[in-house]
Amino acid sequence: MNSQGLWKERFLGYSQEMQKYLRYIFNGHLMFVMVIGLGGLGFYYSEWVKTLTVDFPAAWIMAVVLGFLLTRSPIMTFLKEADVVFLLPLETKLRMYFRNSILLSAIMQGFMLIMVYIVFLPMYTKVIDLNMGYSLWIILVLLAVKFFNIHIHWYTLKYTEPSAIKIDFIIRLLVNIVLLYLVFAEAGNLALILPVLLCGLFFYYRNVTLKKGIKWERLIELEGKRMMSFYRIANLFTDVPKLRGKVARRKWLDWLLTFIPYRQKSTYTFLYARTMLRANDYVGLLIRLTVIGLFVLLTFPSMVASILVTILFLYMTGIQILPVWKQHELKIWVSLYPLPAKLRETAVIQLVSCFLLFEAIVFVLVLLIAGNWLGAGASSLAALIFILIFRGYSAKKIRSF
Repeated sequence: MNSQGLWKERFLGYSQEMQKYLRYIFNGHLMFVMVIGLGGLGFYYSEWVKTLTVDFPAAWIMAVVLGFLLTRSPIMTFLKEADVVFLLPLETKLRMYFRNSILLSAIMQGFMLIMVYIVFLPMYTKVIDLNMGYSLWIILVLLAVKFFNIHIHWYTLKYTEPSAIKIDFIIRLLVNIVLLYLVFAEAGNLALILPVLLCGLFFYYRNVTLKKGIKWERLIELEGKRMMSFYRIANLFTDVPKLRGKVARRKWLDWLLTFIPYRQKSTYTFLYARTMLRANDYVGLLIRLTVIGLFVLLTFPSMVASILVTILFLYMTGIQILPVWKQHELKIWVSLYPLPAKLRETAVIQLVSCFLLFEAIVFVLVLLIAGNWLGAGASSLAALIFILIFRGYSAKKIRSF
């Protein structure tokens, strides 16, 4: 079997799959809004950098963010569910296949690391006198440490115990953060100690897992999760038949359903509320965007930035939650309810508005706690106006689904 040919075939198929959806993404309205939002944030970021002093903890901030990106090292294997049957007997002949996957993953993630580092550069150069030679040396350190991290992660994936992967992640995260802090703080020879530790972990895991087989089910599951993350984004712009959502019971959220009146008119409200609370696509999305939005709000405390960030994240949340309308589209029993079809549309719009209102309240409360009264007032007013406008937009969007 030609493993090199198989990998090229899988990679070509993956590239074609990406191109099919990327053309919708880059032509979509969400991308236009994000470009405007990022442009505004870039302006306020440059203005914020001018206010920094030499005692600002830029080294620690960069170490934590880049340390996490170094530690998190997913591998693009392009494996499919049927491979556990057809490729398992050929495992010993697939070394080149997985070597190519690791190399491609390292290149992609290395590029992302460099981009994030470049974003941090204005902040870093404001508090530390940085020359071009040392900056290039930092990039080489990032790429080298990523190389070790992604290989160590590959070896730990051969362990049967999930705890081994979690422990390895924590150890590498701590090592990476401390290493990067020493590099960014220009600690000199102290920074040379931790790469030796990473090398030790690399050779230790390689030798220990030398006779361990590949855990095909785990690799296929991880590859499926990686693709589902992309499909969720693509689903904002076009229908994605391969998108599959996960459902969790979440009994601890049942108290929220008690606010829905027990009456016939609330049938669709209860159905979609239960759907949105149980599906990872909606609750997880709301939490992630709310946390990221809070971080951006606290970073750029000006009133105009607060308004811009609030509207941007409310829009990103609303436009990604709105497809819940199609959740029960293929279930005929929903259409058999003896209720007007208009109630279904109203229920979805109300629930989406509640999600956005919750996110807006969190933004305003955190701004108030941070003492940014002007930003909190502006954000609350902007959020209310946006939610009212978005309700009308939602009605038109639902009819076009």
